[in-house]
Amino acid sequence: MRQARADEYAEFAAARAGHLYRSACLLTAGDTHLAEDLVQETFGRLYVRWGRVSRVGNPAGYAQTVLTRTFLAHQRRRSSRERATDVFPDLPGAGDGDASLRLTLLDALARLPAKDRAVVVLRYWEDRSVEETADVMNVSSAAVRTRCSRALGRLRELLGEDLTEYAGT
Repeated sequence: MRQARADEYAEFAAARAGHLYRSACLLTAGDTHLAEDLVQETFGRLYVRWGRVSRVGNPAGYAQTVLTRTFLAHQRRRSSRERATDVFPDLPGAGDGDASLRLTLLDALARLPAKDRAVVVLRYWEDRSVEETADVMNVSSAAVRTRCSRALGRLRELLGEDLTEYAGT
């Protein structure tokens, strides 16, 4: 029985790792090392509760919820001991439009407060409803709509209305 459960967990983790990592990269605004740490912590928490989680109707959604809450908890803890920077060490080459757009978007995401960034990732990357996002973040639907509106407005300020200059067109 234990081996079957462990095999089931390993299969689930292998299938979801890429998606969780991409979501974590967006939540961390491109900090791949932190994204890896968040995914590892998420999988650790899932493993401990796998017996219960595997019976949930949507273990992938549960994993995404754990990842988002782990990220938000990390942001609260981090505020007193780490200092973020807005300078990227590696800049793209001159003709690298996609990389330029990606770095610009990640930089803009990094400038959003953690909860606003989480709302944007959940609503537009994960394509979750307002209610699902509210449930994941333990806030009301009205708070999600407010944060979403504020975050999109801030992104428009940071990015401007026209992104074609970054797209290499």
